[in-house]
Amino acid sequence: MKAKQIARCGVLIAVALVLSLVEKMIPIQALVPVPGIKLGLANVVTVFALTRLSLRETCAIVLVRVTLASVFMGSVTGFLFSLFGGLLSMLVMKLLLFGLGRCFSLMGISVAGAAAHNIGQIAAAVLVLGTVHVIGYLPFLLLVSIPMGIVTGMVCAIVLGHLERISNT
Repeated sequence: MKAKQIARCGVLIAVALVLSLVEKMIPIQALVPVPGIKLGLANVVTVFALTRLSLRETCAIVLVRVTLASVFMGSVTGFLFSLFGGLLSMLVMKLLLFGLGRCFSLMGISVAGAAAHNIGQIAAAVLVLGTVHVIGYLPFLLLVSIPMGIVTGMVCAIVLGHLERISNT
């Protein structure tokens, strides 16, 4: 990667880490008292990167973000859950972005990414816990991924809109 690409990725990783930290301060558990429910604010950076950068750069951002967030705020188990979820989410959204505007909106792609993230986390849980019983938790997670994905998609759409206006001036 060139220095400009590395710097851009570094800034986006920093933004994603700050969003992860902010998310930890939001008492979402008070509204939805179920373990593992998160807004997924750091995924705004993933959606943004998928629309503006290469898949290689986006993958680097996801891998470094997941690793650093786990080191600073998580655990080894949390790392595996985030890694599986983040990579599956990124791949699903990248595939769906080919239909952006024709078949899918940014919010729809973000909802699919949130659902894929939850599927990846359940896959990690099956591996870590050695039981398929955790799959019973998946329907609830998929239901919750709809509003969470809509929020993430809306935030990213707003950011991209502002970026377009800045670029055109």
